[in-house]
Amino acid sequence: MDDFAAVLWDLDGTLVDTEPLWMASEHDLADAHGATWTQEDGLALVGNSLIESGHYIKRRLGSDLAPEEIVEFLVVRLADALHREIPWRPGARELVTALDSRVVPQALVTMSYAPIARPVADALPFAAVVTGDQVEHGKPHPEPYLRAAELLGVDAAECLAIEDSGTGATSANAAGCQVLVVPHFVNVPDAPRRVQVASLERLQPDGLRELFGASP
Repeated sequence: MDDFAAVLWDLDGTLVDTEPLWMASEHDLADAHGATWTQEDGLALVGNSLIESGHYIKRRLGSDLAPEEIVEFLVVRLADALHREIPWRPGARELVTALDSRVVPQALVTMSYAPIARPVADALPFAAVVTGDQVEHGKPHPEPYLRAAELLGVDAAECLAIEDSGTGATSANAAGCQVLVVPHFVNVPDAPRRVQVASLERLQPDGLRELFGASP
């Protein structure tokens, strides 16, 4: 079996179960505004860039805070939580380790900002990290995945991206990647060069290319 040239990992909901942490922080912000925050509101933000989420939250809560200030509030909360404990998604850390043992380059590609990505990146052998505060265009634009492939010195079309959201999968596909989708909180539409699995548990490097049939 040929390994992919690189494996590019989403963070939120894919590597780490951060969505409950995001939603708790969003509820705290809503409470401070005397507003109600619903499960549907939280799910509407899954996969979005943080600044887009900041604009949504501002409108939804009628907040006087600027979107950037809302983002800063959430980033501080999330970074603090991840420095205390990282809630890994099932099988994710084990697959990163198995790929590293095969010397497959890996990158973290997240719309979360650097303070949130740092404790995760420090815990895993990533050769490159692309965060939402480092790109001009966030997911679903292809820029984040193209940037990661460039940093690794590989062609994005020869890479596998692992994602949990439609927004992220669209970004990776648009960059030319094959995409392994592990849905978590939201459903992800089927599309060419996109395969879905229920979990990363017990998935090994040898099985990754086989999921897509013939080599891309």
